[in-house]
Amino acid sequence: MSYELIGITVLWTFLYGYLIVASIDFGAGFFSYYSRITNNKHKVHHMIQRYLSPVWEVTNVFLVFFFVGIVGFFPDTAYYYGSALLIPGSISIILIALRGSYYAFATYGSKDSHLYTFLYGGTGLLIPASLTTVLTVAVGGYVSVEENHVQLLYGELFTSIYSWSVVALAIVSVLFISGSFMTFYAHKAGDQPALDLLRKYALAWSFPTIIACVIAFFGMNQRNPSHFQNMTDLSWLYGLSVVFFLAAVILIWKRKRYGLAFIFVMLQFATAFFAYGAAHLPYLLYPHLTIYDGVTNDAMAISLIIVFIAGLLLLIPSLYLLMRLFLFDTNYVKGHEADKKA
Repeated sequence: MSYELIGITVLWTFLYGYLIVASIDFGAGFFSYYSRITNNKHKVHHMIQRYLSPVWEVTNVFLVFFFVGIVGFFPDTAYYYGSALLIPGSISIILIALRGSYYAFATYGSKDSHLYTFLYGGTGLLIPASLTTVLTVAVGGYVSVEENHVQLLYGELFTSIYSWSVVALAIVSVLFISGSFMTFYAHKAGDQPALDLLRKYALAWSFPTIIACVIAFFGMNQRNPSHFQNMTDLSWLYGLSVVFFLAAVILIWKRKRYGLAFIFVMLQFATAFFAYGAAHLPYLLYPHLTIYDGVTNDAMAISLIIVFIAGLLLLIPSLYLLMRLFLFDTNYVKGHEADKKA
């Protein structure tokens, strides 16, 4: 395997990690706000806060690794994507900053502000919607490159059915992933009211997720036929993704093995996500940039591969310890530690 393929595989793994961890965070924010306006705050709000308290600070680590790595491995991406996505990227940064302000004010300031909860819930849907612009643009047809001048075609982007299908897929996927995990977390906490409510959320967003996946999958045929052909060549992976999805939904519906159900959800998105990435190769931005003509020199590539694999090997055990010592600690998950402090 070439340095280019190793590099993009490592980076894609970091991006998948962000997809899962951030989706749980984003969806939890929306559920917290939605439960407030539907008078169900007393059922889930405190449990969601217990999850977020030790986790929110590490959510963006995966994203930072990915962006630093993509520019390090493939320097030309900074020019192409930096020029084309200046405004969408700035919007994403502002939304992330607003979300960070919620954590700060909710933790150290007002504990029960409707405005902060609204910002928290709203950004939970807007951030993934804005970040998917990168994946949308990458398939081609949304960027004009003329005499080294890169420009995003906003008219094409906002009137494209495929573009909006990807946005819809991002939003419903966030809610399904988060609902599945929070159902498991409520089960671990032994919180039956929260479990019943979050289970309904997970099931409610399950089939919109698979429908959005199908629409985006076949929408690719209109947007980029060559990419779609590559995706059909990997149809067995997408079929496997559907199997994992059905297994997860059946377990949640039957109220069994919520932890295994969430593992199936992770596998569902892993198979589809890596199949999509493999089908897109060798392009980073179709048809202007590939992993071969935009890669850094061999010495830098080797150094980055070593550093990022080491970072991944350090990050995964750190998350495991975070879950063991905080998230799934018997006293913490049931809220006993919070009761002691109170």
